[in-house]
Amino acid sequence: MKLHIASAVALTALVVGSGIARAEDALQTLEGMHMTAPMDWPTVPQTGAKADAVRQILKDKIKLPAGFHIELYALVPDARHMAVGPQGVVTFVGTRKSKIWAVTDRSRTGAEGGVEVKEFAPSLPKRLPNGPCFSKDGFLYVVEQNRVLQYAAAEFFYEGQDVAVGVVVPEGELIPKSEESFNHTARVCRVGPDNKLYIQIGQPYNVPTKEKADLYKKVGMGAIIRMDQDGKNREIYATGLRNPEGIDFNPKDKSLWTNDNQVDGMGDDIPPGEMNRVDKAGEQFGFPWYGGGHTRTNEFKADTPPADLVFPEVEQVAHAADLGLSFYTGDQFPAKYKNAIFSTQHGSWNRTVPVGARVMVTFLKDDGHVAGPSIPFAEGWNDNGHYLGRPVDVQQYWDGSLLVSDDLVGAVYRIYYDGK
Repeated sequence: MKLHIASAVALTALVVGSGIARAEDALQTLEGMHMTAPMDWPTVPQTGAKADAVRQILKDKIKLPAGFHIELYALVPDARHMAVGPQGVVTFVGTRKSKIWAVTDRSRTGAEGGVEVKEFAPSLPKRLPNGPCFSKDGFLYVVEQNRVLQYAAAEFFYEGQDVAVGVVVPEGELIPKSEESFNHTARVCRVGPDNKLYIQIGQPYNVPTKEKADLYKKVGMGAIIRMDQDGKNREIYATGLRNPEGIDFNPKDKSLWTNDNQVDGMGDDIPPGEMNRVDKAGEQFGFPWYGGGHTRTNEFKADTPPADLVFPEVEQVAHAADLGLSFYTGDQFPAKYKNAIFSTQHGSWNRTVPVGARVMVTFLKDDGHVAGPSIPFAEGWNDNGHYLGRPVDVQQYWDGSLLVSDDLVGAVYRIYYDGK
């Protein structure tokens, strides 16, 4: 038996090692602007029984304010966080698996049959490429589990299997290899008003042991880090976050806003989820002393927290799993939505009565702080505790409508307003 186990371990190491070698070979080939071997490269079918079923759910179940409508934009397997190209040509959709999808509305109508979905850069192996984001001048950044890549002019040069790529953070250097985990690995990024790259990094535990504290503080796990777009001048921007997903900047005052997913196993109604406002570098948001909001964790309740903690702008319903977050700057929606925050609640697992699976809206006052709690904007995917979908991200489309990704259904929806 021991021999069989040793053989299995050796075989696994060989397979993993060969996979890493192939990935590095492909990366070096593309960095050198050379071509890889031709490969099959199918598009994702957009018609048929599944598309019809999804449309029926949207029609029968999803409720929106008067004058708003929701439609199936595209079937996109495992759709997670999104980046809409600055020119509105293509939307890149990350996954927690091994693919990034390029979604192109060639008819510019959103109509059935007009949207093409195909894998982006299929010749380059990827590992949990959850978080894409764009710079204003057209560079696409993708944060994987433990590296960051930059794709130049991806919005225009994505049609071939090979693309121009550069390494911002090499494999194994975003977090220590020893801290790689299956848990809390979905990274999200944004390029800020200062043209720096901001990245959210969760820590892998429900509540980490005290022995991990110094390491996580040093490397920026359970934090938001920022760096130059070439990876230089890396620094920790905000700490005290458990598993942040969803980040954007207020276009009016440039403050950074982030969702954070809070501690499980404390009960149905505590602790609350968080939407935080970050005003300056170095702020601390309470974890692990607080499990969410003002709720102390059992593990750290005897420890004195830092004196200058920042508590959340909005306390969300417990265990709703707040993920995507985006300020609305478009002109299609009524004026009251201008500069409001749209966010998603993925839906709970650690609750006897599931909550979430909806899109929320949060209105701000003139001073840049919230005018009240987040309220439902699009809901109905939680059908009496049975999920018909699980929204992940929400991003503004080129025409002022909203795109909403759903990793349970494997789809991207479009919400638009016509007043009818």
